[in-house]
Order: sequence, then C-alpha cells, then structure tokens
Amino acid sequence: MKIENIEIDIINIDLTKPYTIAYKTTSSIKTLVIKVILSNGNYGLGASNVSKYVVGLDTADSYNNSKKYLNHLLGRDLDSFWMIINDIENKFINDPGSKAAYNIAIYDAFCKYHDISIGKFLGRKIKSLPTSVTIGIKSTKETISEINEYLGLGFKHIKIKLGNNVEEDIRRINIINEKFGNKIKIRIDANQGWSLNDTIKFYSETKQIELIEQPLSAKDLTGYLKFPPKIKDIIALDESLVNFQDALKLSSDNYGRIFNIKLMKCGGITSGQHIANQAYQNNIDLMWGCNDESIISISAALNTALSFENTKYLDLDGSFDLKEDIVNGGFNLKNGALQPLDSPGLGVKPI
Repeated sequence: MKIENIEIDIINIDLTKPYTIAYKTTSSIKTLVIKVILSNGNYGLGASNVSKYVVGLDTADSYNNSKKYLNHLLGRDLDSFWMIINDIENKFINDPGSKAAYNIAIYDAFCKYHDISIGKFLGRKIKSLPTSVTIGIKSTKETISEINEYLGLGFKHIKIKLGNNVEEDIRRINIINEKFGNKIKIRIDANQGWSLNDTIKFYSETKQIELIEQPLSAKDLTGYLKFPPKIKDIIALDESLVNFQDALKLSSDNYGRIFNIKLMKCGGITSGQHIANQAYQNNIDLMWGCNDESIISISAALNTALSFENTKYLDLDGSFDLKEDIVNGGFNLKNGALQPLDSPGLGVKPI
C-alpha cells in the first residue's frame, strides 16, 4: 500500500483554562498535524506540540522541518513499515515535534490498513489507569475550588503546580490535605523551581504526596544524587529526561525512581518505547505525561503507556482543556480513568 499524499498543517487552539507554572503562563497552543494518505483512501493522523523551553525548538520550527521531509515519504510502500519508522527516527534526531507527528501518523495508517488497534499492535498489558488532572499555580482558595470541580467529575488524582516559594507551597498543600484527606491523591510538579534543601523541607513538612516531579533544575543532576532514598523513590524526572541518551544516563545511577515519558519530548511512540524499555530493565517506574495536546497524540501516548507493565502513573489530561480539538474518540474516560478504544489505528475521528 503506497503513501499517495501527505497534508501538513499548523493550527492554533485556545485553552478553556489558561494556566501558570513556575516559568510561564499558557492560554493557547500551536499544534502540528500531519495526515498520511494511502492509495486506497485510508489515512493516518499524527500531531505534536513541543515546548521550546524543554527541547530547544517550537512547533513552528517542526512545521517547517516536516514540510521539507514530505517528498521523501511520497510513494513509499507502507509494507516497509519499520524501514519508514527507522528513517523518521534518524531524520529527526533533533526535532521531536516532526518525529512525533510523522511517527504517530505512520502507526495510525499502518494499523488502519491492517484493521487493528494500535493497542493490539503494541501489545496492551494494562486495561486502563486513572489519570491525574493538573492545577496551575493559583491561590489556595482557587485550588480548592478547582479540586472540588474535578472531584465532581470523578477525578481523584490531582497534580498541583508549585515551585515559586517553598514556604507558601508547604502551607498550601497542608491546607489541601487537611480539607480533602484521603479523598484525593496529590502529585506535585515543582517545574525546576526548588533547591535541594527546599525539596527536603517540603517532603519533611507535608504528607500524602504520591510523587514530586522535577523539583530541581535539569542542569543540576548532581543534586538529585544527594536526596535520601525515601525521597528518590517519589522523584519523577521530567525535563531532565528528554531522550534515550538521557534515559541511559539517568538509569546508570539512582537519580530518581520514576521516569516521566512524554512523546512530545522524545519524539513519538518508537522513541517512547526505547525509554520505557530502558526503565523496565532498571526497575524504574513509568509516568506518562503530556503537554496541552490533541486527542491524536494523547491517544498515542496512552496506548504506548498501557503496553508496559512498569507504567504506574498517567498524567494525560492534555486534551481536556482544549476549546476545540480537531478529532474526537481515541479513548473512553470514566471516573478519571482512561481506556483506549479498540477501533482501528488510534480510534480517532475528525470533527
């Protein structure tokens, strides 16, 4: 089956809830969308939205790079699936946005062509998992109001963005713990905003924290080695873990016992699998995260996540706050848990 045409677009999507983290405020996103059209009329969809702060280029850069690659794929036979996937991996080593969008689109097209779901193709190990939902840096009153809203929708895993002031962070979390108790599980994302001593202080003066994501700067890897083992057990490495080379380094010593894999950092399903396998071989748990993204790439991340036994945490809420996505489907959401559809490919349909 030949690749007959490829359509590439960049779209702007507003968020229903603009949010603030330690280093920026976001109110809209740009999404790269790639449509790989086969000679029988079937097609595969891929999408990406990368963070320049994390990977060094933005979605507009990926759009330009992906346009230059378009003619290289036209006329290729989809039966040479792995050759195409490897070619994409090698072409976009330094551009995870283009790599992710092309990678996901080829997987979607291939699985639709063979009338199987991506979950079946990857080998699903886990039926479904709850996802956390994220609350940006807000006042305690606003945070409590938003937690109540999410509880009403069935979510019980709440990720709270911190990192501006550790004393205020401790106060805020202790008030939340006192109010909600065991009704919720709290995950913390400090977005590189704390020091070593800040993190230890926060851990010592709070309770019921499921994990702490990237408390120290990505440039301060040696700081992670100084944490006591009980803190390392709940450290999720995010900005420090961009690609497979980072995974090799971070698994060579005990920097943290949770890897946060994002397809938007590493560049799609195949690169995510490489990192996940490295973690599995070193008894490291997996958290699968996201940026603000279309259901297209969230579904790809979800199916990849559930194909690994060491996946313990999902943080795949990136499509929930989009004012208008370009597709629907992909997964079912029930009581805060995500379960992929068993439809061919990603199981998404254009709106």
